[in-house]
Amino acid sequence: MTDQVRAGGPQTDPAVSVVGPGDGETIVLGTTRMRVLEDGSHTGHRLAIAESVLAPHTQGPPQHRHAQHDEGFYVLSGTVRFTVGDEDYDATAGTLVMVPPGTPHTFANPTDQPAVTLSTFTPDLYVQYFRDLQNELAGGRPLTPQANIDAMSRYATQPATDFT
Repeated sequence: MTDQVRAGGPQTDPAVSVVGPGDGETIVLGTTRMRVLEDGSHTGHRLAIAESVLAPHTQGPPQHRHAQHDEGFYVLSGTVRFTVGDEDYDATAGTLVMVPPGTPHTFANPTDQPAVTLSTFTPDLYVQYFRDLQNELAGGRPLTPQANIDAMSRYATQPATDFT
């Protein structure tokens, strides 16, 4: 459970949010498991943070562009391949990749080992996108390319069709 504390003990108007190692909201999307550490509710919706574990040989989403938020990826372990337009970058542990609005991008784990990233979303707009995809799966609906595009469009994100 997430604890909200202020010096001196729990408060109704928390200054600090503490999310322990087993805490946070878990979202499972195929071979990717995401743990939402901050959904924006403690940051005035300025920032969201998630830890994602990409299983070996996980393909990411189609290349896409965010219109209203920056997305950051800090690779904690393994190797994540970022595709930005026509360029591929293999990012290993300790690498930070920042994607500003309007930049086409995707990511994947092409290796035989899991990869773990810590992702930021500023503002927090995109966390609900992942929840929407999980709800699609929970409702028995497959994550078709069109379902993914429809969900993206609700969060100021569009496929980068010029790089498909």
